[in-house]
Formats: sequence, structure tokens, C-alpha cells
Amino acid sequence: MAGGGGNMESGEPDFQIAPMIDVLLVMLIFFMTITSAQVLRVDKNIKLPMAPDAQKKDNSRAEAIINVRWEAERRVAIFTFEDRPYDSAAQFIPSLAQARELGELQAREGSNPHFRVVIRADREVPAQYVAQAMNAAGQAGISDVSFSSVNHE
Repeated sequence: MAGGGGNMESGEPDFQIAPMIDVLLVMLIFFMTITSAQVLRVDKNIKLPMAPDAQKKDNSRAEAIINVRWEAERRVAIFTFEDRPYDSAAQFIPSLAQARELGELQAREGSNPHFRVVIRADREVPAQYVAQAMNAAGQAGISDVSFSSVNHE
């Protein structure tokens, strides 16, 4: 009888590498999707302000990204958090607070336990909308706020 996985004479199972490779490939795909999820939260339509002395951010921290895109024809700012658009910053405060709680749980295991919000605002956005995003972070219990900019055109 052609069965799988054992030496019938000694009673010991044979080591099979194919299932282990399958598991490793599934884990590889899982980690690849997790790491690319952060990239997807960045709105490519936003033209960041230029700051010649801008420094590269520390990527080892847990963070949430708030995109603030300016629609000049409608003269309105669109807030995007977790890939969902919002008309006002107050609408995503509960989601931001939940992200903070999850991020702080993950950050406790790392070297920097503080959760951060990165605000990516279009260079044309009036300051009042950036202030609204900052207030939303404060109401969600986040005191560490960073701003995204570029150091060259």
C-alpha cells in the first residue's frame, strides 16, 4: 500500500521537507503584506512642504499616519486615516484612539514605547486644518506628533 510518510520496517516516520517549505512560504507572504501595509497608508497625491533641514524619521516606532489633502477647486481639506477619507478630523478620533492602544501594546516590546502620529499635510492646506489634525491626536491621547516634509523638490 502506498502510504505517506513512514518507513514501514523501522516504525519511524521519515522527515519530509515539503510541508515545512509550504509553511515558510505562507509566513513569507504574511510578513510581506504586513510590511507593505504602512506604505499603502501614504497618499501619493499630497505635495509635502519643503524643509531644507528635514531629517529622516525613526522607523522603529509605532505610529499612525494622518493624510491631509487639499482640494483647491472645492476649497476643502480631506483627512485620510487608515485608508478612509473623512470630512473633518473629529470623525476619526475613535479610530485614532484605538490605533494608539494597539500601537502602545506593540511598542512596549520595542526600544521606544511611545506611540506617534505623523501628519502628512499638503503644502497648500491652510494651517487651521493641520491644527484640527493635531487636536484630534491630542483628544485621542497622543502627545507625540511629527510632520512629514521633504528636503528637496
